[in-house]
Amino acid sequence: MRLLLHICCGPCALYPIKQLAAGRFKEITGFYYNPNIHPPSEYKRRRNALAEAEARLGFKVIYPPYKMEEYFRKIVSKEDPPDRCRLCWELRLSETADFAKENGFSAFTTTLLISPYQDHGLVKDIGEAIAGKKGVEFYYEDFRKGFRASQEDAKKSDMYRQKYCGCVFSELERVKDV
Repeated sequence: MRLLLHICCGPCALYPIKQLAAGRFKEITGFYYNPNIHPPSEYKRRRNALAEAEARLGFKVIYPPYKMEEYFRKIVSKEDPPDRCRLCWELRLSETADFAKENGFSAFTTTLLISPYQDHGLVKDIGEAIAGKKGVEFYYEDFRKGFRASQEDAKKSDMYRQKYCGCVFSELERVKDV
C-alpha cells in the first residue's frame, strides 16, 4: 500500500516515518502542505528542517507551493481556537486527501497525530470525514507515544524545532506580552 503522510514539520515526522516504514505500507511519501505557517521565513525554516529529515531517513517529500492566502481565506472571521484550528486542519487534510486520490495513494494520514498539544480526537474525526467525502482511506495511528523521542532525536541532530504551531495567531498567543 502507498501512503501519503501530511507533514507539519521535520521533528514531528521522525517517529511516524520510522513507525510507518515498519508497518504495512510499501511506500511512504511526505506531503508538506502548510499554508498556515507564518511568516514565510518560518515556513522556510520548517521546510529546510524537513528536508534534513527527508535526506537522513531516505523518504520522498512533495513540497506544493506555499500559498498562505489559502489559509487566511479559510479561517476568515474564525481567528480564535478551536474554530481556527479545526478549519486549518480541514484545509490541510483536504488538500492531502485530494493529492492522495489524484496520485494513486491507497491512504493518507498526518503527523498532527503525534502532538500532545493538538485535539487528537478532532484531527482523527476530520481525517475520517474527509476520507468519506473524497473516497480515499484515512489511516489512523496514535503517534503520541513517540512525541518525546521525536523531539529528542531532533534536538540531538540539531534540527530546527519551532515554538508554536505555525499560524500568526498561535505566535501572538505565545508571546502575550506584545
